[in-house]
Amino acid sequence: MTETHFVIATAGHVDHGKSALVKALTGVDPDRLLEEKARQITIELGFAHLQLSAISTLSSQLSTLSIGVVDVPGHEDFVRNMIAGVGSIDLALFAVAADDGWMPQTEEHLQILSYLGVKRAMIALTKSDVGNIDEVAKQIRDQLRESVFALSPIIPMSVRSGEGIENLKNALASEFSSMQPQRDVGKPRLFIDRAFTLRGIGTVVTGTLTGGRLRRGQSVVVQPQNFEARIRSIQSHGSELESAQPGMRTAINLPDVAVGDGPGRIKRGDVITVVDLGTASSTLVALLEKSPRLGPRDPAARPLRYGASVYLHHGTSRFPAKIGLLDSDALEPGKQTLANLKLESPIFAFLGDRFVLRDASEQHTIAGGIVLDPDGNREKFPHEERRKLLTARATAPDNVDLCVHSEIALRGFAPKQTVFRKSHFSSGEIAEALLRLQRHKEIVIHDGIAANTKTWQALRDRASGLIDDAHRRNSERVGLDLNELRTALRDQPGDVFEALIADLCSDNFVRKGSAIARTSHRPTLPDELQLAAKGIREALSEKPFDPPPRKEIAVDRSTQQVLRFLIESRSVIEVGPDVVLLQKNFERMKAAVIDFISRNGPATVSALRQVLQSSRRVVVPLLEQLDREGFTRRMGDRRALSDQIEAR
Repeated sequence: MTETHFVIATAGHVDHGKSALVKALTGVDPDRLLEEKARQITIELGFAHLQLSAISTLSSQLSTLSIGVVDVPGHEDFVRNMIAGVGSIDLALFAVAADDGWMPQTEEHLQILSYLGVKRAMIALTKSDVGNIDEVAKQIRDQLRESVFALSPIIPMSVRSGEGIENLKNALASEFSSMQPQRDVGKPRLFIDRAFTLRGIGTVVTGTLTGGRLRRGQSVVVQPQNFEARIRSIQSHGSELESAQPGMRTAINLPDVAVGDGPGRIKRGDVITVVDLGTASSTLVALLEKSPRLGPRDPAARPLRYGASVYLHHGTSRFPAKIGLLDSDALEPGKQTLANLKLESPIFAFLGDRFVLRDASEQHTIAGGIVLDPDGNREKFPHEERRKLLTARATAPDNVDLCVHSEIALRGFAPKQTVFRKSHFSSGEIAEALLRLQRHKEIVIHDGIAANTKTWQALRDRASGLIDDAHRRNSERVGLDLNELRTALRDQPGDVFEALIADLCSDNFVRKGSAIARTSHRPTLPDELQLAAKGIREALSEKPFDPPPRKEIAVDRSTQQVLRFLIESRSVIEVGPDVVLLQKNFERMKAAVIDFISRNGPATVSALRQVLQSSRRVVVPLLEQLDREGFTRRMGDRRALSDQIEAR
């Protein structure tokens, strides 16, 4: 028998029996606070566990359904807590009382669930023992008609009489038997809805795990502060686990982290995740929508305007934010628009995450949205092109090829391994998308760097132009110094620069030491410098084994330019900072040194200086050069032939 994991959350108006419904289903009273008992309303999130069995329509096998139940407040004063409980659920369980029918908080909860992308719901028509069932059921169906929950089952029931409880369980089992469990994309996030300390155990946090697995003993990262912690133990519904999987209500023991605000502490609203998934950002771009269900007299129906202050509810946290609309001056009910949201504190969001906006007074739910760019601070990117790419992404946020292509275009260049870490796509899905885009020539990949084809070609053309210009201006040089090219392209990261050089050298260019040149380039000295070259050769020939210092040969910019050309073309050998020799004279001196040592044994600098009729200024760097080239080796104050030379 297989076991699958799901999470449901209650929804509905205050005093419509949500908590009583949870207790009837699970045997657990989710109201745990003394204030909740005294006021007989739910204030904080409550939790329970329901286990059912059903034949899976996906595998045709009997499956155990392990269902985490989150009970949320219905009172309008606690909508903030309600939103924190429904961010990662598979199904909403509405409670609508037969004696009240559809009420304002029922409607607001429906809009919140719609903004958060919840697709499935079930309606428990509570207090059915008071009658009026058919009329209220019709009212509910009318209210759901234009929503994503239009076909959701409506099940009359009464907690007092027990009527309908089994029908509701059967309906839940049937619904979950046809539902795919949450995906494991290797990117776990646990949005913390409770954080507390147990004596002898330490800090415990709970939440609904999404996106991937967490295991006992694993190192994790606490966002948005981005500090590390270690999982000592994991539980789900009171059972010890080696690992937790997506869709599980999960409790984690983090012994080395204290509960509270401030650096290195953990609290509700934080996110447990893993390394290499990026960091939090204070700016994001999103597609905002305002519900078409808002009536003209509803305060939440007022247009959402540019510069508005709002609270953004994401996961189990909320953030003060400023709205910057990109396509219009205001967002009206039933409309959508792109927006830039600037938050007072960083948010750890992924592409495709959904959120809810409430007004600055926190009295009204005014809009919702989906994250299109979790790192929205791309000020250098052209506004119109950026808007065009994000608009395309907004049409299909689940299309991995479109999203990856637009992300690479927005970033310009991106290491393959970091493309869309903060997304609901797995690394395998992203890798396959990169290969498809590469095959279709929409992107190029060089040395692990992915780039838009046109963007990469523009960079390649820019570098090629700089190299060609260097060849024209300094035809005598072997090529453009790589440091000069790097300075000219300083707006590009180091890994992009190295990938560019590798790409250039794969076609039409060659790396020569610390320079790069076209393969067709042959260094030539301009006619106007030929006389200076002749003068340098003559100066080095007058005393072939004891030439004048370099600074006396290259006295100005033009002679320095000529000497550099002669060195790069190997006509002149640079044996030291101030010593240069004609190539033929260097070879003669080398032969003389080897001959003398082979006949007389290891020799001192003084002895070799006398043999060469040279000065110590020249002989010392010459011998050091021969040491580097492997012809000689130093033995105290003497030079011997290297083993390789002696063996010849």
